[in-house]
Formats: sequence, structure tokens, C-alpha cells
Amino acid sequence: MSKPAEPVGGISFLNNPKVRAIVFQVLALACVFFVAAYFTNNMFDNIEARGIETGFTFLDQIAGFGISQTLVEYDDGSSTYARVFLIGILNTLLVSAIAIFFTTILGLLIGIGRLSGNFLIAKLSMIYIEVFRNIPILLQILFWYNVVLAALPSPRQSYSYFDEFFLNNRGFLMPKPIFEDNSGYILAAFILACVGVFFLARWAIKRHDDTGEEFPIFSVGGAIIILSPILVFFIAGQPISSEVPELKGFNFRGGWVIIPELLALAFALSIYTATYIAEAVRAGIESVPKGQKEAAHSLGLKDHVILRKIILPQALRVIIPPVINQYLNLVKNSSLATAIGYPEIVTLFSGTTLNQVGQAIEIILMTMAVYLAFSIVISLLLNWLNAKMQIKGR
Repeated sequence: MSKPAEPVGGISFLNNPKVRAIVFQVLALACVFFVAAYFTNNMFDNIEARGIETGFTFLDQIAGFGISQTLVEYDDGSSTYARVFLIGILNTLLVSAIAIFFTTILGLLIGIGRLSGNFLIAKLSMIYIEVFRNIPILLQILFWYNVVLAALPSPRQSYSYFDEFFLNNRGFLMPKPIFEDNSGYILAAFILACVGVFFLARWAIKRHDDTGEEFPIFSVGGAIIILSPILVFFIAGQPISSEVPELKGFNFRGGWVIIPELLALAFALSIYTATYIAEAVRAGIESVPKGQKEAAHSLGLKDHVILRKIILPQALRVIIPPVINQYLNLVKNSSLATAIGYPEIVTLFSGTTLNQVGQAIEIILMTMAVYLAFSIVISLLLNWLNAKMQIKGR
């Protein structure tokens, strides 16, 4: 009886599923690189044919335009486009950090209120979510800026609070701290207090695990963080003074000014994104079995203790993943600031700088890289936190 013919070496090689998978992936990757190289080469050929300048030498040129808000020193007569790029990044970070802070607090409160046994609180929370979630964020930004803030009085008729804080259509003005000699000791005291509270919290957790006794870490830790810098402030001879805004002519001089564009953008981003975080909080709390709460009640625990010690720690495993997406959306939605002229990265760099320089490829790629870097950092931090919160399997 004759034996069946053995497969040719090449055919036998391709019959291996792992080998075929690798071959197909290599071919697909080669096609992607070929297409990308073709379009890139075609793009630069067209740029060269039109005589358009390329490269990043424009970053060393003088910008020559004013910026309404800068966190670092800037002079429109001597500062370069590189400094404009830095200011845009810092302003984007500022509004994103403010909005993330307030949207987290507001979303947590509204999400808990949504499940409240109080009929009025639950319904008001539901109305808040349904109203602000279904209005486009751009319209909300325009509303707060063009309707609410524009209706504020002029500087001469400003709303005054404690004769040091003022609110008008030019923004919110507050005293500016002036740091003198020995003021560094206050910062050192604050840092040491935070480090001390960290180790105190670890001791409190270990003590609770060993004995079951609670330690008021929030009240004690808060007191340490607040009182330590205050005590050093007086011991060091009060080295921090303040510059209070003063009305001179038709506007205020001195102090810190939060421009209306920042107020409108941060407020709109906060109340809009908080609706989605509130729903994530509600879903996380409802995912915890009711038996957990009933068992805690049977032990005589109060509702706020049950929420803080039992419900939220378990709910966070469900809450964190969707919250990551909302933080990323918030950062990207900050680019809508261009509609009201807030000087963030899109307005300053992809707007004014692009109009003056004309190098669209470099400017757009740099702006995209900024948002990509922000998103990656946020994702890494929250994914790390999410991994820490997960229940470890065997």
C-alpha cells in the first residue's frame, strides 16, 4: 500500500496557524507603512512645490501679540512662539485641573443624592442630570459667558465681599499673596504635615485591622495639615502679605484676576461632566449587593459610616473605569474655549499662531501631541488606581 505524499516544505510551513498569523500581521503592517510613507511623501512634495516653509524654526520667532492670561512671564514684544506654546499648555492644564476637581466633588454628591431616600433631593438630582446632560457643552459655555457673566456689573458697581473680593464683568478679583523672606518655611511645614498625615493614615489602617478601633484620621489629619503652616506662619514673623485689588479709574489694579473666560469655561465643563460622573457613581453604588448594607445596619453602623466604609470602597471598582473616560473628555472639551477666546493651547497655538505663521502641519501635530500626552498621563494614573482597587484573585 503506497504512503500518502508528504506536503511540500513551504505548504507545510504555511499550514501552521501561528506562522500564518505572523505572516499576515507582517504583511498588514507593511501595507500600513507603505500607505503612510506614500501620503507623507506626497504631502511634503506638495508643500515644497508651493514654497511653504517647514520645520520648527518658527518657535524662536517673536510672537508679537498679547495674551489675556499667563501663568509665566510673557512680553508681546520679546517673547517667542515657544513661550506662547508653553502658556497654552499651562492654561489648558489650569482649566482642566479646576474642572476635574469640581466635577469630581459635584458628580459624587449628585450621584449619592440621586439614590437618596429624601424625595426632594433625589428628584432635584435627577432634574439636574437630565437638564445639563442633554444640552451641548458648547451652548453651555456660550450661555455662561455671553448671558450670565456678561450681565454682571461694571468694575465701578462690582459686587464686593469683605472689601477684598470683587466680582464684575471683568472677572473675579481676589488678594494676591506676596511671599517675603522665610516664607519657604511655611511650604516646608505644609509638605512635612502631608508626609506626617500619610504615615498617620497607614498607622490608623493597621490599628483598625488589628483592633477594630476607629481613629478620626480625617479630622486629625485635616487639623495637622491646616494648623501646621498657620503655626509656622506666625513663628516666622508672618512672612506672607497680600495685595488687595483697588479700584483706580475705570478698572481695578493689583490682586489676582480670574478672567471671565476661565470662569465660564471651568463652570460649564464642571457642571456638564458632573452629570456623567454622577451616573457612574449611581451605577457603582447600585452594583453593591443590598445585603452588604443590611448587614452593616444590623451591626448598628450609621448611614454615613456605611457609605464611607462599605459601599463606596466596593463601588469604586465600578465607578473608576467610566470616570477615566469622562476626565479624558473633559480635557479634550477644554479646546472649545476657542469659542469664547480663553487662551488655551488651541486658541493660542492652533489659532493665533497658525494664522500668523502658516505652518499648519507642525502646529497641528504639536497640539495633537499635547492632548495625547494629557490623555495618556490621565489614563495611566487612573488605570493604576483602578488596578489597586480591584479584588485580588487567587
